[in-house]
Amino acid sequence: MSPRTGRPTDNPKPYKLSVRVDEASKKILEQYTEQEKVSTMEAIRRGIKRLEPDLKK
Repeated sequence: MSPRTGRPTDNPKPYKLSVRVDEASKKILEQYTEQEKVSTMEAIRRGIKRLEPDLKK
């Protein structure tokens, strides 16, 4: 049997992050996930992608 489990993917996510947020940030995140019908992780990924234009090249 193969040592890898789960479905094959074109976009693996091998990095695990742990963050602490305040109550206001948590409420915003919960409201966004409910409104957009996405998971918490998908909402966080979208937020991170919105930071890219601010990067200095």
